[in-house]
Amino acid sequence: MTYTVAAGLGLVGAIALDVAVLRTRLVATLAWWATYPIVLAAQLVSNGILTGRGIVRYDRHAILGPRLAHAPVEDLAFGFALVLTALSVWVWLGRRGIDGPVPPRAR
Repeated sequence: MTYTVAAGLGLVGAIALDVAVLRTRLVATLAWWATYPIVLAAQLVSNGILTGRGIVRYDRHAILGPRLAHAPVEDLAFGFALVLTALSVWVWLGRRGIDGPVPPRAR
């Protein structure tokens, strides 16, 4: 499986999880699209550092070829899928009243 195929499957899977499985529908909200550029900027900086310095390298036969901030464009799909999945699960759990552990009381 190429990196491109894996990124595409991750993207489709994250959107399906958000829209059809968890039904949080974050991708249909203005809040998602208004805040995602912040995540994208951070991703481009970190990708640029990691790939520009050769810390992370990609097989040129496994990617499409175009790069943005030294990283393959497929990385944008993976980043999108990662953030969408994490936030979709977080919203889904919150809607069910599962907020995490209760912090201890101050004495």
